[in-house]
Amino acid sequence: MTESPVDVEVQTAAGRVRGAWRDLAGSPVRSAAFLGIPFAQAPIGDLRFAAPQPVLPWPGVRDALEQGATAQRGDPGVTLIPEPSVPGESTLNANVFTPAPGDTTAKLPVLVWIHGGGFFAGSPASAWYDGRAFNRDGVVTVSIGYRLGFDGFGHIEGAPSNRGVRDWLAGLEWVQQNIAAFGGDPSRVTIAGQSAGGGAVLTLLGMPAAQHLFHGVYALSGALADVSPERARAFSAKMARELGVPATREGFASVSEDAVLTAQRKLSQLDLSSMGETIGEGLGLGPTIDDDLIVRPTPQSLAQSVGADKPLVLGAADDEFSMAVQDQASKLRWIPLALLLRPFKLTSAVRRGYLAANRAVVSRGHAAVLGRLITDKMFRTGVVKTARARGDAPTWVYRVAFRSRKFDAAVHCIDVPFFFDCLDGPAVDALTGPNPPQALADAIHGAAVTFVKTGNPGWTAWSTTPESGIVFGGSGATAQEEVGGFASVEPLL
Repeated sequence: MTESPVDVEVQTAAGRVRGAWRDLAGSPVRSAAFLGIPFAQAPIGDLRFAAPQPVLPWPGVRDALEQGATAQRGDPGVTLIPEPSVPGESTLNANVFTPAPGDTTAKLPVLVWIHGGGFFAGSPASAWYDGRAFNRDGVVTVSIGYRLGFDGFGHIEGAPSNRGVRDWLAGLEWVQQNIAAFGGDPSRVTIAGQSAGGGAVLTLLGMPAAQHLFHGVYALSGALADVSPERARAFSAKMARELGVPATREGFASVSEDAVLTAQRKLSQLDLSSMGETIGEGLGLGPTIDDDLIVRPTPQSLAQSVGADKPLVLGAADDEFSMAVQDQASKLRWIPLALLLRPFKLTSAVRRGYLAANRAVVSRGHAAVLGRLITDKMFRTGVVKTARARGDAPTWVYRVAFRSRKFDAAVHCIDVPFFFDCLDGPAVDALTGPNPPQALADAIHGAAVTFVKTGNPGWTAWSTTPESGIVFGGSGATAQEEVGGFASVEPLL
């Protein structure tokens, strides 16, 4: 086949792939997109609950012009990021966006994105994750898929543990082996992700087995799972009872993927009455302490200097989960705060200290307090714990205070379109409200580019001046350094 002007080919270890050039608006730089490149065999049949297996070589040229299949089967709508589900069996794919395909001398820094979605949803196929802005700024960008939910993370007797984690490792191994052919430098790889994806990159940072695969970490609203073995086995037993099969590899393999998904959804439903327990005990599905890949909770590994040679940026938005309770504000206002917060099992002293440290939030009403407490327990306390666990390892902290003009709060996912500088992307205004500020994208995306290129995002490090950081989108400035930006979570620590 004669290569068209928009086509471009690259040789990977498994075979040749064909991508497509795109012009970048307002930039002389062109970007090439290679979509749905398999980094492992389809996890079906005998490989359904197996560790990822190397992809088989293919003859000729493989088209990489459309998104590959995703592990997500129907977007459950748990985030406001458009993350489409793509049908198909070969779900372990990589998307590569590069300004220098085929140029092995370019040696550009690389950003590898791991999507979020609570470890049970999400998709690498989002238009927001297109790396065109990073390409414009000299960064090769990769997004990878992985097995989700019970197939990816459930405890199954006779099957390898943490199969989704093993998928991350396989994707990163693929990057090490192949990214030079796309103009990237395998010795300058930054891993990044948001929400569960942020938890994923923090988990990898604390894993001795992963240290050779990346060189920096950027965690947006990272939610660690660190599921205990006991909790993992208990969830597996519930799944087996729900499905009517033995809690073994053979038992779970005897039922369809649809049946497993139906049971998983039923057993994972959340409401306000169960939120406190879930936040206190952690997610039932996600990276699990298995005495193999993950030998201890991630903060303990970081405190023992695992990953201490790698720079880390992490942070969270001020009101990640406030929108989850906004529509109940009229009902919640009549419930005494002590009763409303009871499911979170705070002592009286902790509750009083927390409310005193968050007077401005208390003044906005009971729904605002509940939303902030959920946010703090799930995300913001983790930022502080991780930064402190790292000691003097190079660590930078940020918070996002930009209030969505639709939700009137700095809600979950709000920073993602600014990070990717894709404010013209689909459905962005459904999250940010109309006319999101380009200056904020310049600041957040610019800091990410600087970090990927230099290992320093450009503000004072927490590791050199504890409690220091930067606030994006606060009152009076697009980006402003601060000290004590997370002080209001101190009573919870």
